[in-house]
Amino acid sequence: MQQGKQGVMVIPQQNQNPIEQLQARFKELESGFKGWLAKQSLPVEAAVVTLTSGAQGAAIGAFMGTLTNDVSSSLPTPPPQAGLNPQAMASFKQAQALAGGPLIQARNFAVMTGVNAGISCVMKRLRGKEDVQSSMVAAFGSGALFSLVSGMGGPNQAANAATSGLFFALVQGGLFKLGQKFSQPPTEDIYYSKTRSMLSNLGLQNYEKNFKKGLLSDNTLPLLNDSALRDVKIPPGPRLLILDHIQRDPEIKERRGFSS
Repeated sequence: MQQGKQGVMVIPQQNQNPIEQLQARFKELESGFKGWLAKQSLPVEAAVVTLTSGAQGAAIGAFMGTLTNDVSSSLPTPPPQAGLNPQAMASFKQAQALAGGPLIQARNFAVMTGVNAGISCVMKRLRGKEDVQSSMVAAFGSGALFSLVSGMGGPNQAANAATSGLFFALVQGGLFKLGQKFSQPPTEDIYYSKTRSMLSNLGLQNYEKNFKKGLLSDNTLPLLNDSALRDVKIPPGPRLLILDHIQRDPEIKERRGFSS
């Protein structure tokens, strides 16, 4: 700490972590890009989202392809005179599509991610929300295009594209619902928000489970007494801190006076 010419105390600026600076700069650029993109027309936004997502998918696919390159190179190419039936040839093409080198996997991943992101963008603009239906439509499109581009399946490409799209849609729908289930907090937590905040402020968050076990929710805070806290096996010291906090908290005191 240094003193300036006019007697003002100047606090030297601490050097910020370079990684934190990079992260902050990246978030700033990302926020600016999203803001610019939201102002564009639907065709422009869909095209940009498709291209950027496809480029990301291509990079991931190329990396994955380097891992499967040895596998694809070990697959023997059947000679033309082998006379394989269409089903056997389709199985061979499927194996090639799944175990291709960097270029093949880059193409496959680019199609899947780009088409999925593009359709999701269009559905969000048209419907004004992101839900399981939009997610499944985008997955169907990406699955169908992936099937056509990679050459997977039997000789009937249209039927195989529809089957692949349906499979992708069902998987994506299940993952979407599963993500929703785990991203939402348990219903009971809604009734313990003030209790959790109080215990956290007192450094007693370990006793939240005691409150829940005794069904001591936010509505019971104005009614708490030493006997109720003792019944849920909270030690004397924490009990005193909790009761003192309840007596001092103006909101809880107001609710206690209203209830009485």
